[in-house]
Amino acid sequence: MTLKQKILMLMIVALTLDITQAKAAEKITVGALRWTSHAASFVAYERGYFKNAGLNVKFKFFKAAQPMAIAIASGDVDFGVTATTGGLINLAGKGAIKIIGGALHEDKSIDGMMILASKKAYDAGLKTPADLKGHTFGITQTGSSFHYMAHKIAQKEGFLDSDIILKPLQKVGALIGALKTQQIDALAMVPHIAKNLIQNPNIIMIGKISDYIPDYQVTTVFTSTKNAQDRPKLVTAFLKAFSKGVADFDAALVDKTAGKKAEVAMIKLIHKYVYSDKPYDKAAPLIKNGAMRLNKGARLDLKSIQDQLDWFKSEGFVKNNITMKMLVDPQYVKTY
Repeated sequence: MTLKQKILMLMIVALTLDITQAKAAEKITVGALRWTSHAASFVAYERGYFKNAGLNVKFKFFKAAQPMAIAIASGDVDFGVTATTGGLINLAGKGAIKIIGGALHEDKSIDGMMILASKKAYDAGLKTPADLKGHTFGITQTGSSFHYMAHKIAQKEGFLDSDIILKPLQKVGALIGALKTQQIDALAMVPHIAKNLIQNPNIIMIGKISDYIPDYQVTTVFTSTKNAQDRPKLVTAFLKAFSKGVADFDAALVDKTAGKKAEVAMIKLIHKYVYSDKPYDKAAPLIKNGAMRLNKGARLDLKSIQDQLDWFKSEGFVKNNITMKMLVDPQYVKTY
């Protein structure tokens, strides 16, 4: 065989492999919010980790957690990363959804969820979360993660949940708008949004969620029960690629072990999805401010999930017969 024939054969083999890989790629839809804390999925996509795992990913973006859970249950979305809500738990109780991993986690050494107050409320005496009694607190929906956070504040400060006047506003954007216009007195928010908000003289930071829920598993990775039970190879491939995105994100923006160039490259990557409507120089500090810890290897804090489940049950937001076994499939990641 001549050299030219060998080269031609190698080209044919390479082309055949490319075609085979393209055919083998599994088309999946991943649910996300346009937040820095959802960046592991964006990293896995942009750096080819999903592609290398045989996954052809399309993103579907949401503005709140519960609609994403509904989309998973309906089959419109294959994998999601968002907070545990009453809606998600009830869908798990019906056999539709399983939590398969952990993502965003409170870490006292890293800026996390912040509690903010309007200046109007602050001037009227809302100086710390202990003063929330009798004040309005914005949440997305009743039975949302924001509702759970309000409960944990009230619990630690020694007053009833009902002493806080909850205002369900459906979307995060509506919460932000209501605080800016001082229509609500307080809310809790992720740092990349909160740190931007407190640049406004009418908004003041009064506390941190980590002081109330120090080991809070803020977001989880979840999929349909059908995927978790019947398609373990798909779930494993997704989590493996997602975890590589987590590792890159934490190294660049949280632990800062990857160096300055890696930090800048990560911020530029995330800017394609987060604050993409702003010029880079304006978006970069906002993205950097949102760098909360993502769990290595998508590990899952079962103790935190159990606490959340117990609260949703106690409030009547989910059925009492729903168990951790119904909610969580622990076979895919390390748990603690």
